[in-house]
Amino acid sequence: MMANESLRRLRREQRWTQAQAAQRVCAQVQAATGRDPELDANWISRLERGAITWPSGDYRAALCAVFQVGSEAELGLHPKRSNQHTGAPPSPDTSAEPADELGSIAADSELSARLARHAAATNVNALVLEQLDADVERLARDFVSRPLPLLIPEIRTLRTEVFRLLEGRQHPGQTRHLYVVAGWLSGLAAHVSLDLGHQPSASTHARTVVQCAEIAEHPRLRAWARSFQSLAAYWEGDYRRAADLARAGCADGLGPGSGTITARLLSLEARALAAGGDGRSALRSLVLAHEARSTAEPDELPGVFAFPEAKQWAYTGTTLLAVGGDEQVQRAITASNRAVELYQAGPDGERSPGDLHAAHLDLATAYLVNGEVEGAGSELDTVLVAEQYTASITIRLRKLDTLIASGPYRDSRPVVDLREHILEVTSRPAIVSTPTEPR
Repeated sequence: MMANESLRRLRREQRWTQAQAAQRVCAQVQAATGRDPELDANWISRLERGAITWPSGDYRAALCAVFQVGSEAELGLHPKRSNQHTGAPPSPDTSAEPADELGSIAADSELSARLARHAAATNVNALVLEQLDADVERLARDFVSRPLPLLIPEIRTLRTEVFRLLEGRQHPGQTRHLYVVAGWLSGLAAHVSLDLGHQPSASTHARTVVQCAEIAEHPRLRAWARSFQSLAAYWEGDYRRAADLARAGCADGLGPGSGTITARLLSLEARALAAGGDGRSALRSLVLAHEARSTAEPDELPGVFAFPEAKQWAYTGTTLLAVGGDEQVQRAITASNRAVELYQAGPDGERSPGDLHAAHLDLATAYLVNGEVEGAGSELDTVLVAEQYTASITIRLRKLDTLIASGPYRDSRPVVDLREHILEVTSRPAIVSTPTEPR
């Protein structure tokens, strides 16, 4: 008689006593055959000592299922002395069903049970996902008006937690939900990088947003990612790519309930086309953008992911200035003033300092084009009182300084002082008393 070391090793790996192993085999046999066998620790002991080398078919199948092995040989069972020591109490007549068929039924039953357990496993629940959604909404809203140094650690911590959850197991619908959350959080990280002037990092985050949107099959997230990529390309001076990306976002097949993203994309396209010299196409896109807003439904998320009316008027002012000409400059002044009015009338928590600065700078530019130096200086004074600026506001200030330097009034004392002030503030690092930018 040779001891069955394989069975003993498998049982010890599970940290089961012989009695616990016997209980599990009983339960498996009962599930497969409907019988309630009476097995105890002594039966397992006899198997491990080799006193039983070849139990009957239903018990062999139950052992394979309990220890999760693919063959009886892995259990150390051998077809010796098959006519004696069956190793199980007498059972009702089973001659109508061959032992092998009973074993197959038991194994198939256990396989289904294992699949059900695997499919049910998850590391999240509805409350966890609900809290993550609430956190993303809060951060998106706070991004508009709270200083970034207070938000950056929160965004990073929440992203890390969501990425950790995605490394675990959850139901397919929960996985898609987590990818949507991860996409919006990566969008916040992209905006942080852009505000700081780190374009490569912003591009990396934006590609992650696109990937998350593709996995989650979330068209609004994908369209928003295209709008951000268009924005980043615009501030890099690649106006053709900025227009193409905005156009690609519009072509993503957004349906009802998409919010104001279409108006945002068309406004971005208009601004990029104007900056690239295609004024006629820019004006056409601008009209379409305002038409899209008139039929837009509420946005899925607030704050930095929304496209408020004030922001759209700010984009309109920038676009009309770039198109140029007396008529469009006058329209730009009207649009920028409308943006300022809407921002100032909004609640403090929804007022974007960066967007407000952008509208004032557009007004300053328009006044300079009209030769109204005093009006331009007044608008600039409103902006220059801030201690720090985002990267795009710094870019706007430098462009405005170039415009001042080319004007007939460049040598006057007030203008010289103004340029010195612009030089001083644009030499500071970008960020972040004003945590948003003119998007």
